[in-house]
Order: sequence, then C-alpha cells, then structure tokens
Amino acid sequence: MCQQQGEGVNPAAASWALSTVFLAGILRGSGGRGTLYLVTHQSPYTSLPPAFQLGHKPRSLSSSQVKQVASLVDLRRLWGSFLKPMLIERYPGSPGNKKVRQFIVDSLATLAAGWRVELDAFEDRTPRGVVSFANIVATLDPAAGRRLVLACHYDSKYFPRDRQGRTFLGATDSAVPCAVLLELATALDASLLKAKEQVSGSEVTLQLLFLDGEEAFGEWSESDSLYGARHLAEHMAKAQHRPDTSQLQAMSLFVLLDLLGARNPTIQNHFPLTASWFDRLIGIEKRLHQLGLLQSHPREQTYFQREPAYGPVEDDHIPFLRKGVPVLHLIATPFPWVWHTMEDTEQNLHPPTVENLCKILAAFLAEYLWL
Repeated sequence: MCQQQGEGVNPAAASWALSTVFLAGILRGSGGRGTLYLVTHQSPYTSLPPAFQLGHKPRSLSSSQVKQVASLVDLRRLWGSFLKPMLIERYPGSPGNKKVRQFIVDSLATLAAGWRVELDAFEDRTPRGVVSFANIVATLDPAAGRRLVLACHYDSKYFPRDRQGRTFLGATDSAVPCAVLLELATALDASLLKAKEQVSGSEVTLQLLFLDGEEAFGEWSESDSLYGARHLAEHMAKAQHRPDTSQLQAMSLFVLLDLLGARNPTIQNHFPLTASWFDRLIGIEKRLHQLGLLQSHPREQTYFQREPAYGPVEDDHIPFLRKGVPVLHLIATPFPWVWHTMEDTEQNLHPPTVENLCKILAAFLAEYLWL
C-alpha cells in the first residue's frame, strides 16, 4: 500500500511494488476488436523509483492565476495550427509519418523558450519488414536535474484503405494528444522562457516525447508494438544525465496521453504510486469547473475519476514503467467508440473536451513547474 506524504509518496511504504503478478485480460472494444489490458494485482514496477523522483513539491495557484493560465489556451490555434496538419495517414516509415515528424520539430523550433530537440532514429524488424522509426525528444532545460515528461505517440496504425478509399487518421489515437502537447508548449511559452532564464539549470524542467511506432503492424505482442518507447527507454537507461543519474532516472514523472478527444472521457488512475498527482488533476478539474472556465462540462468531476480502473493498458509508458519511472497514464477507458476504425476522424471529436483537458493540463504544468 502506498502512502502519501504531501504531494509525494513514501518509497519505503511502496516496497510491495518489487514483486509483480500479471494477468492478461481482454476487454472487448468497438466492432468486437480485442484490447489487451495488463490487469495487475501489484504494480508492474520492476524497481522502485529513487526518493528524489517521488518527493517533488508543486505550487498552488490562486484563482486569478488559474484564470490567467487557462486564458492562454487557444482552441483555434490548437485545432487549426496543430491538429489539422497531423490528421493524415502516418504509420511508421510512410511519407505522412515523416511529414508529421518534421511538422512537430518545426513547430517547436518557432517557440521563444528555446527547446533542445533531438531525434532518436533507428530501424527495427516488423511483420512488414525492416522499418525506420524516429522518436522526437524535446527538452526545455537540459541542465535541469529532473524532468516532468509529457508523452504521446505520433504514428497512426496501418490499415489498408477501405471500400470508400479512406485511410486511418487516428484523431484520438493520437493526433489530439500531440496537438495538446504543442498547444501547451505554445500557450506557456513566455512562462517557460521566463522560468528557464531566471533559474538556468533549475531543479525540474519540462520534456516532451513524441513517440513513433506505438501501434502494432499485426497482432499486438511484446515484439510487435511500442517500438519507439522500447528503444528510447533502453537508450535513456544507459545515457548519462549527471555523474550518478541516467536520463531515465532524471524523470520525476512520466505523463502519457492517449485516446483523447472524444466527448467526456473517463480517465482513471492506474498506479497507486502516483495517486497524489492524479488527485491533483481531479482537484484542478473541479476548480476550473467552479470558476466557470470549462465548456460543456456537466459536473465538477467529469473526466478524472477515482473509481477502480480496468487495469493498466499496454501503451508507451510500459517500457519506462518497468524501469522504475513513475507514471500517470491519461487514457480514456473504456476506449472511444471510434477506436481503430475509419471513424476516428476530426468529425467525431468534441472540441470543448479537447479545450478543457488542455486547460487542466496547463494548470497542472504551471503548478508542477512553478510557472
């Protein structure tokens, strides 16, 4: 049982996480497609995070500060400038994949905060032969001791064209999460620049990961899925950040966004170790609702729910989780009805929900990073 200490967790109380039991379960999704869940009796951490990863203390924003941060989110910019260019077929190795990758890199290059953007390029064998992949790693202040990581995957799943000639666009899976990350970096650009200039080499900074190759080419398996996440986690576990710290160990919290953009998703906490951070998201959602800052938002607690989760979903966080990185998995469960169908398009998104989630995350970042 994990115990909360302020906004952190007592690592000693989380020692149960060292032993793991996995049970495979199938939750039927849209069209009878099976979705693999990892239903765990205990945490799938294979090693406990160091204490410094769990003890970060955020700030608390005043009501006026919350309003100011929320006002920075621009749905028109998110939709027109960031989302629409990514709504193309973009499976790994395709022209669309390369186009979206360059678009993300170019978008980050325009920001005043000055991101260091790196590509983690590699090749791997797949059921479709050897395929080229490339993860995008954007770090605000590489000298900072710790990193708050926001991650998503920018590839789309490969499907043949349907009888109407349509390709799979993956609007919720995961163009919207990518657009949200770009909007957050843009909306908070001035604040991030100010924080970076005031405290160079600060204690914690922001890192964005746009991962390639999340989707399986055939049936989901250990070897046919999570290509980019597996490669990057392995690389970062070996790459030095400081003399006694790897790049992976520098991650204070890994927040993964996936399958977001449909109306009123249910987002549940999958990991007791990071429950205090999930509770903070619940609190922010309630506060924004009370301040009248969320649109088409019927209840104080519409998205983030404390009810027991289905069980951790196999997704890009798994390779990092297994190496001891604290994870928040922000994914809609059950999955949107459009999941892995040609209906996962812009027309089936719910703009107010996208804007609301972006505002909640903007406030979360402002508190975590002391912006």
